[in-house]
Amino acid sequence: MLAYGCPIPAIVATFALDERTIADWQLNAGQHAKRVHQQVVCQGQVDVGQVQADELYTKTQAGPVWIATAMTVFSRLWLWGTISWERDAALVEPVIAQVRAAAQIGKPILFAVDGFKAYVGCILKVFRDPQRSGKRGRPPLKVWDDLHIVQVVKQRVGRRLKSITRRVAHGSLEQAETIMQATQVELGRINTAYIERLNATLRTWMPALVRRTRTPSGDRERLEAALFWTGCVYNFCHEHATLAGTPAMAADLTDHEWSIDELIRFRCQRE
Repeated sequence: MLAYGCPIPAIVATFALDERTIADWQLNAGQHAKRVHQQVVCQGQVDVGQVQADELYTKTQAGPVWIATAMTVFSRLWLWGTISWERDAALVEPVIAQVRAAAQIGKPILFAVDGFKAYVGCILKVFRDPQRSGKRGRPPLKVWDDLHIVQVVKQRVGRRLKSITRRVAHGSLEQAETIMQATQVELGRINTAYIERLNATLRTWMPALVRRTRTPSGDRERLEAALFWTGCVYNFCHEHATLAGTPAMAADLTDHEWSIDELIRFRCQRE
């Protein structure tokens, strides 16, 4: 119920449980889900292809926060999320770092992001490796060869969408469009629609993200726990309408749909 949007007060009223008990369950489950995600998703096994990233804004009892998220389009796999008080490079860089941790090395990657300028710098900083030549001294860092970044910038007048501009921030537009055509079956232009849909799902399944909610999260730690619990259930336990199974199955990370019980009992390796 916590994973699919039921507010804690409703669970309290239905099952006569203590609110603090349920909040602790959610915190523990979210921390466990983050470890599962780290050990299953972020292990260099995902052919990410096209990655879309975006940010959410919400309010907590401790103040407003930003949430950055990223997903791979082909499998609809949610890759990672971070929370910060500010919308800056410190918000998005940990997400990009975990995308790299999940990605298979040497495969072409297209990043489709909005106009937030921190994305380009963070992606180019994270997706580079030392080029060793055998000479003394620190080897220079080189950005991955088949890396492409396209910014999808939307111009609005009030709430009305006026125009959309696509600009190549790194790489080749031709190669970016080839990756896009291979990883999505609809919306035949480079876009950020898939991550926007996923963020809408997160807003539906997480009461703290509902606009004008009466149940804001108490603090960043509990909001992060709710984010990872919901994201992990989405990846491993929820059959996607456009896939033959779950996102984790489409990404070849598992061969079956997990139950909530299986997710909770998954034995994580000790760090």
